[in-house]
Amino acid sequence: MIPSCSPAPDQAGRYGPGMELRALGQLQVSAVGLGCNNFGMTIDADQTQIVVDAAIDAGINYFDTAEMYGNGLSEEYLGRALGSRRGEVLVATKWGHDASLAEGERGGDPTLIRARLDASLARLGTDYVDHYQLHRPDPDTPVEETLGCLAELQTEGKIREIGCTHFTADQLDEVYAAAAQHGVPAYPSVQNYYSLLTRGPEEDGVFDACSRHGIVFVPYFPLESGLLTGKYKLGQDRPTDSRLVKWGDRASAFIDDDKLAVVGRLTDWAESKGHSILELAMSWHTSHPLVASVIAGATKPEQIHSNVAAATWALTADDRAEVDQVMGSDAGG
Repeated sequence: MIPSCSPAPDQAGRYGPGMELRALGQLQVSAVGLGCNNFGMTIDADQTQIVVDAAIDAGINYFDTAEMYGNGLSEEYLGRALGSRRGEVLVATKWGHDASLAEGERGGDPTLIRARLDASLARLGTDYVDHYQLHRPDPDTPVEETLGCLAELQTEGKIREIGCTHFTADQLDEVYAAAAQHGVPAYPSVQNYYSLLTRGPEEDGVFDACSRHGIVFVPYFPLESGLLTGKYKLGQDRPTDSRLVKWGDRASAFIDDDKLAVVGRLTDWAESKGHSILELAMSWHTSHPLVASVIAGATKPEQIHSNVAAATWALTADDRAEVDQVMGSDAGG
């Protein structure tokens, strides 16, 4: 059964050991979330258990997975790891990524939504999902049909809140126009790629659309797949066991000498303030007024602890302006 409310914060509005909670629709999500795409892909069920326990103990209550992660193993391992602690957390999952659709299937089709949700519930071992997100826009299904189905599922108690990912500003405007016309709830959140080095939402109108409609933003890849953790330095060999080495040519989208030079300048600036580049990368998000929860993956408890600790640095507007200057960017945070 769906609990009557999200896990309760303390009197200071925090959850667990100092974790701040933020509104995402009717949910209260931890400012740092856990991205679960490593489960079933990089780590096995036993290590998933260790990571999940560490996250809950660190105050994380928002766990983000998807039907396609690990071909379903991510959901399965997450559900198994949560076990009796399911009611302590918020489970977010996604459906309808292009890569998970067969030819002719449409992510926004109500029949497909119901089938995919039931499959996710079975893998997760639960009877409801806290946050159910459309993984890619569906240009071939009327928006109101998708939203209408999701509204029915909320009424039925199978999902608590909805969301979308990879939507443009125009698509968000379309959603809100259709929702108003047809009297159904619109997406209260959007999850897009955003980091210190990838500033698209600032420039492509997505942040403006979020402000117009009261949408909260959930960034993923906040650490640029490890580039912003401090383990990569210009002129030095890359760690042989690192993700951006294992990825081979695919890593070129994340790392090159120009980016490493920028990371070097950012590292120097952060250290001049008594912080690390990781702390800067995480606090860049948690200090942003539109951000609800920062989705950061982890394969070890130490990474959980580092991510949670990093988010406690409250960047000021002046700090953010200085960061832009250091980067040689005119972009605003």
